[in-house]
Amino acid sequence: MTTSTGTIPAGVLAVLALPDPAALAEDPLRGALCVWCAGPLTLATAVNLGELDSPRGRWWPRACPACAGTRAHRALFNHAPECADCQAIPADGQSAPCDTARHPYRLVRQSLR
Repeated sequence: MTTSTGTIPAGVLAVLALPDPAALAEDPLRGALCVWCAGPLTLATAVNLGELDSPRGRWWPRACPACAGTRAHRALFNHAPECADCQAIPADGQSAPCDTARHPYRLVRQSLR
């Protein structure tokens, strides 16, 4: 995966640990099935992870809300302890995660709805 043209930055996709597109069947590559559990997706439920380039060509990873939330939650726990920006406490006392943590945080919140 080299680029993301969607709303989720490539750095965030890296911490979400997308599967290798070379190991996926056609339906998950085109976004018809969840990239993690291979469950069916609808326009109303799919979490769009952008449009990516891979050695295999363009692909459109999408996930079910449960998998997106689980992966995003795991990504936050793996990323935050090593990130100076996530560890910093702003003067106003409010949490201000870095850009890499902000998107997984939103995915976790969306999966809880």
